[in-house]
Amino acid sequence: MRRILIGLLVCMWTCAVIAQQDPVLMRINNNEILRSEFEYFYQQKQSVGKKPLNYYVDLFIANKLKASVAEAAGVASNKAFREEQLAYRQQLIKSYLTDEAIEEESVRQLYEKMKAAAGAGEVQIMQIYRSLPQSITPRSLEDIQLQMASIYNAIQSDPNVDFKTLVQQYSDDKETAWVNWLQTPEEFENVVFALGEGDVSQPFFTPRGIHIVKVIKRKDFPPFEEIREKLMRSLVHQYQADKGAEAFVNKLKVLYQYTPDKNGLDELWANGSTLKPLFTLDGRIYDGIQFKQFAEAHPMGIKKQLDAFVMKSILDYENSQLEKKHPDFRFKLQRHDDQMLASAVGDGGGHRVTLADSAALKKYFSDHRSEYVWESPRYRGAALYSINKKLVKQARKLLKELPPYMWKDAIRLNYNLISAVPLVHIEQGVFAEGDNEFIDKMVFKKGDTPLTKSYPFTAVLGEKQKGPVYYREVLDELIEDYQNYLDLQWAERLRASSKVEINQEVLKTVNNH
Repeated sequence: MRRILIGLLVCMWTCAVIAQQDPVLMRINNNEILRSEFEYFYQQKQSVGKKPLNYYVDLFIANKLKASVAEAAGVASNKAFREEQLAYRQQLIKSYLTDEAIEEESVRQLYEKMKAAAGAGEVQIMQIYRSLPQSITPRSLEDIQLQMASIYNAIQSDPNVDFKTLVQQYSDDKETAWVNWLQTPEEFENVVFALGEGDVSQPFFTPRGIHIVKVIKRKDFPPFEEIREKLMRSLVHQYQADKGAEAFVNKLKVLYQYTPDKNGLDELWANGSTLKPLFTLDGRIYDGIQFKQFAEAHPMGIKKQLDAFVMKSILDYENSQLEKKHPDFRFKLQRHDDQMLASAVGDGGGHRVTLADSAALKKYFSDHRSEYVWESPRYRGAALYSINKKLVKQARKLLKELPPYMWKDAIRLNYNLISAVPLVHIEQGVFAEGDNEFIDKMVFKKGDTPLTKSYPFTAVLGEKQKGPVYYREVLDELIEDYQNYLDLQWAERLRASSKVEINQEVLKTVNNH
């Protein structure tokens, strides 16, 4: 009895500690929301644009209320929702079920190996190609080999021979094409990417047939980040192993106290089957019956079957623990579910903001213009360039008397209409620091004065501004903000019929604990 009481006290103490670490921030229709869940939402939204904390609180509540409307309508139980939910989880778990450091190292090694072997990332080729069907007779194969050898000898003996004509005459593939690494069989890559521009290969075989290839052009090998995902897929497919996953499984074996059962394994090796336990994992028994079911679906040698069964069992178990071990994983799933549910009942009460809402967007921008501020001032105006110092001064004086929308036409009509070479050149727009060398020097006082031989005299006209003047200058952000505004209005109507409680003391600790 005493042991039970002690256990209960320990359990209660543990729960109290967890509650202190991650307290309830709010209750929405009696559903508790922990601080950590809101913090994840808050941090994701802040990465797009910063606004007051209460703005995100209202937005979070709006999303939850919309999701609850969809759940009440049965959206979460329909087949399409479940399939999308599962697909997203499968996509997400990859990064949690592998040793990313080892995986990254393996991919980089493959990249360096390919780069050293190829020297190019893409080649343009023509080829004399003969397809070889599996049913080809030895005599036919010999005839094709002799023909390809004869063609190659003709090319070697006459450097001026028209390769394109030979392609049209003899090849089953008459197209000129760009070929990437990882796009063709390894046998093809090893030959073709070793050729220089203008080089012609000897006849060689691939699983597709026999080839004589000419390289027309070569492009540099692409940066690592550009082809990283392709390399990742190639690593798994070509080498039949995911080294990152293997390393991760070895760590999990220690964590979950993986223990092989010698009796069961000995019987499996001796008889090819067993009903006995094969190993335990975190106290759970995995036996020969489970292995038999796996083996029937994965025909291969018994050792490979057992290794694959162990790996799958461990990864499946870790998969079942992800929500407990990784709060960010749980929040990503929850956020995705909420977004799907909310979209199922429509945005803004059913209205989706688009460019067609220009009048409403313009008014919203006008009412909230003070909220749209650039991180650093920009220069709204123009840079003028001329072959003559007097002309550039005249042009600047002329434009000062005109509204900005008329500036380009004024320059064209007054200075460039009848001149074969433009006398005055104008660049007009909204310039951030770094956009224009002349404006950088003359307005922002940064950098050196650039030299332009054709237009050596310059002037600027305009003014520095802290934020946009026209709504179209922040259109993407504005559409999102206006959509959120409509959502919040709708949420207010939902909120009026809902019970929402916020712990203001806990709210003060968001991102500050």
